[in-house]
Amino acid sequence: MNQEQLNKIARGQGFIAALDQSGGSTPKALRLYGIDESAYQGDDQMFDLVHAMRTRIVTDPAFNGQRVIGAILFEMTMDRQFDGVDAATYLWEKKQVVPFLKVDKGLAAEADGVQLMKPMPGLDALLARARAKGIFGTKMRSVVNGANPQGVEAAVAQQFEVGKQILAAGLMPILEPEVNIKAADKAQAEVLLKASILKHLDTLADGQQIMLKLTLPSVDGFFTELVQHPRVLRVVALSGGYTRAESNQLLARNPGVVASFSRALTEGLTAQQSDAEFHAMLDESIESICQASIAS
Repeated sequence: MNQEQLNKIARGQGFIAALDQSGGSTPKALRLYGIDESAYQGDDQMFDLVHAMRTRIVTDPAFNGQRVIGAILFEMTMDRQFDGVDAATYLWEKKQVVPFLKVDKGLAAEADGVQLMKPMPGLDALLARARAKGIFGTKMRSVVNGANPQGVEAAVAQQFEVGKQILAAGLMPILEPEVNIKAADKAQAEVLLKASILKHLDTLADGQQIMLKLTLPSVDGFFTELVQHPRVLRVVALSGGYTRAESNQLLARNPGVVASFSRALTEGLTAQQSDAEFHAMLDESIESICQASIAS
């Protein structure tokens, strides 16, 4: 594992940009960016357009390692280039932004109030390819829709099981058991989630660390115990459907947690903006998220 990248993620002042929309979430991301589904035909054109959006973001001068410490990529993005350079190489060498890769294959049907991750039979091969391309770490998401003890435990157990496989491959896993912000018993679900995570952290080998990507909690500072845990490299927060203003406000009230926003990062950016307008909007977005991350 690259020590310089590890230090940046552990201690860097800034946030992790989530640029990893996959097939299911890409049409919505493009729609918010001002590109309607009538503008493209089929997945190939859709992914070309979303890659152009991502390229516009990461090549903009506002996007750099002073405020953005890491970026999470979709597998297809890892296999493409930014400005003629392989995506992960571009992020680190040109921008000093640490590259991560989304490795999950989407969500299974809900059972016991949670949606586990679908099977990942080709994960070892993907991890080997990611390492060869200069990827530092990974991210994988499951969803908790309610305070069901069996469901929460199953979600956390799966995250840690796959996380250990990722650690064995020499990469840093970001475990993301997201709690749905619309869950009626969100606060209770977070109590169960934290207890389960703390239990599973004790199963890691000496010297092993993971990262956590969690929903902004209902109780301010609720994840401080995880932030301070020696086996947690960093706790990052997802925006989960909150607006950027709401996300930043909540984030600033959670010490030690930094942002890993997707929709809240790209909010207000459109394909129709001039380069100057796009840069101004992106700069303002990055600055506000960075300040909220530092404030926390």
